[in-house]
Formats: sequence, C-alpha cells, structure tokens
Amino acid sequence: MSTVETPTEVRAEAKYVRISPRKARLVAEHIRGRSVPEARAVLAFTSREAAGALEKVLQSAVANAETNHGIAEDRLYIKAAYVDGGPVLKRWRARARGRVARIRKRTCHITVRLAAMPQPAPAAEPATPEVAEETERPKSTAAKKKPATTAKKAAPKRKTPAKKKEAAS
Repeated sequence: MSTVETPTEVRAEAKYVRISPRKARLVAEHIRGRSVPEARAVLAFTSREAAGALEKVLQSAVANAETNHGIAEDRLYIKAAYVDGGPVLKRWRARARGRVARIRKRTCHITVRLAAMPQPAPAAEPATPEVAEETERPKSTAAKKKPATTAKKAAPKRKTPAKKKEAAS
C-alpha cells in the first residue's frame, strides 16, 4: 500500500488487489461520505470479500492521519472511496470439441481519501441585551405568520352539464 500526504487530506491505496473492480465498487459505495467509526461498523457487518480489503485500506489511511498529521480517528470522515481497474490476468479453459474459453481474473486498485470534519464556528453571543432583543424580533414575527394547515385544499366544484331543453311538440 502506498500513501500520499497533504495537509487537508490523507490518502491510502492498495494496488493489484485480486478482486473484481465491479464487486469492490459495491462495497465502496456503502462507506463513501461516512465517519470513520461508522464506516468500520458497516465494513465489519458486510459479508462481501471486498469489505476486508477496504477495511485494510481504511485502517492504513487512519494510521497515516494519526501518525503524520495528528488527527484523531473520531474527527475523520471518508471524503472519497473509489476502485479503479487493474491489469487483467488472462487464462484459458478447455471446452468441448477442441475449443477454449477465456477466463479473466481481474484486479483492482482501491483508494480511500480521508479528511478532517470541519469544526463548527462558535456562535457569537450578543454583547448587550438590546442587541439580543433586536435579533429576536424578526424571529417572533416569523412565528406569527399564518400557520400551515394540514388539511388538503378542497377540490373545486364541478359544473353540472346544462340540461337540454326539450322541444315543445
């Protein structure tokens, strides 16, 4: 596994993994965008073979973040997890009447990029009570607006067709 380090992101990748890229992508979709502890739980309960390979790459990326940048595991999330195709081993299998069938043993390159979760900026408290009252007023006027009703709108009344006048005979 090789790594590339940047101050904002940490990356780890495993190359030439003997799993089909299509099958590994299914597992990578499950962890993309999740926090690291949540992703580990998902991978632990995923019964596909690719989950083990992805868990190793995730573990390597977390170790890189903690060792090289001092970022705790709880503050990390998976910014990107993708699987690229690697070289294909081509094998042959004997078939009936002297023919052969091609067997493709696919490999893949798994990459996981982690980033630190952005810290929410602390909300600045108003310095004086007068400023606090001014900021509360617009909120209270918004609350006084007409409340939304849960009842559906009544259907418009249908016009009844005009009765035909019978001819006087």
